[in-house]
Amino acid sequence: MPLTPFHIAFPVDDLDAARLFYGTTLGCAEGRSLTQWIDFDLFGHQIVAHLKPESSNRNRHSNPVDGHEVPIPHFGVVLSMDQWQALADRLRNAGIRFIIEPYIRFKGEVGEQATMFFLDPAGNALEFKAFADLKQLFAK
Repeated sequence: MPLTPFHIAFPVDDLDAARLFYGTTLGCAEGRSLTQWIDFDLFGHQIVAHLKPESSNRNRHSNPVDGHEVPIPHFGVVLSMDQWQALADRLRNAGIRFIIEPYIRFKGEVGEQATMFFLDPAGNALEFKAFADLKQLFAK
């Protein structure tokens, strides 16, 4: 079955900062927008930044995974290894501060993957990952 685009809406406290981060830093094409929200194309998926001025995503929960504290909630996309590396380089060049620096998780195990975590300007946590073998995406 072919993969279909997902849709996620999330709060931001500044639409201009969201437009700069998602549009310029991440390179997401902008879709429709109004004064309260902006659609972005995140690798073929529709994400929507909704203005919530008093939004605070700074106090979050985390779970330990592979020796790191993974922020909960978070969202992102599974990329090819080349796309993942290009994005990691782009983010480093933009001076993005990582919560979890780009690295290979579960090395030598089922589900080995490249991953990185960082925050958008509103404090939403994002994870981008890549698998050397995409068939292991749901492996146990």
